[in-house]
Amino acid sequence: MSSDNIKGLVLALSSSLFIGASFIVKKKGLKKAGASGIRAGVGGYSYLYEPLWWVGMITMIVGEIANFAAYAFAPAILVTPLGALSIIISAVLAHIILREKLHTFGILGCALCVVGSTTIVLHAPQERAIESVAEVWQLATEPAFLFYAAVVIIAVLILIFHYIPEYGQTHILFYIGVCSLVGSLSVMSVKALGIALKLTLSGMNQLVYPQTWFFTLVVMVCVITQMNYLNKALDTFNTAVVSPIYYVMFTSFTILASVIMFKDWDRQNPTQIVTEMCGFVTILSGTFLLHKTKDMADSSTPTSLRLSKHTDEEDGFGQEGIPLRRQDSLRT
Repeated sequence: MSSDNIKGLVLALSSSLFIGASFIVKKKGLKKAGASGIRAGVGGYSYLYEPLWWVGMITMIVGEIANFAAYAFAPAILVTPLGALSIIISAVLAHIILREKLHTFGILGCALCVVGSTTIVLHAPQERAIESVAEVWQLATEPAFLFYAAVVIIAVLILIFHYIPEYGQTHILFYIGVCSLVGSLSVMSVKALGIALKLTLSGMNQLVYPQTWFFTLVVMVCVITQMNYLNKALDTFNTAVVSPIYYVMFTSFTILASVIMFKDWDRQNPTQIVTEMCGFVTILSGTFLLHKTKDMADSSTPTSLRLSKHTDEEDGFGQEGIPLRRQDSLRT
């Protein structure tokens, strides 16, 4: 592995560690704040006065900054799939700290994610040498990526204005589709912006290029859109269903966008490409298995405990065993 790939790998692993831990710390903070004030699930903001919640929020911000920096050093095909490790860290810490049982098949899912991540890391392509943000702009304005971006924008507009108003509340793929498609463009822009900042800090000022500010604008628009529809998906459907589907679609579209824009696979032979895909499929299998075991563990949970878990869902942290649609749980 090149030195840049190693730096990106370390940053991506650090990001997963911080983000995975932040969910647990924030949940502890929400529970502590809810015990002495109005809970977040019913419109309260008492958690803003809880130091533990802020520790979790700061931890998440540090993780996101590390993830942002990782894209500046390593290709997206290496960084993005490693996001699954935050799920493992969250599940393990929940088992240890929150006493949430981790099923035997959940442990197997964690192991599959680790194996898949290791496979991708060992066969990831080298980062493309880029000397200025103008080179990134040239890659972004090539016909292949312009066609991909146009297809994504048209598909997103069709989903937002035609399908979501009619089917958004009953079909999870429409919300997740918008998040994933827009997310692939946001990652490409984040990578371009990260490269610009890395070059600037090394002494080659890239802030004078208008392309840098264009990528910044694209990041802002994409992230706002992405978060808006992800929140809609989480508010409408069970988190245990949203998370794996979103991970699969977001990672798949991001890898596709990176392959088109940065031509990651042009520097690899067919054996390496197939091995990377096998690693990716292994991670997907582990992710689905990890989330599926939540439902398996909850199938033997008494009704009273399920109701208490629904309380946690309202705090913003979905748990296992919640019906697919929140309206169903209210009817029950």
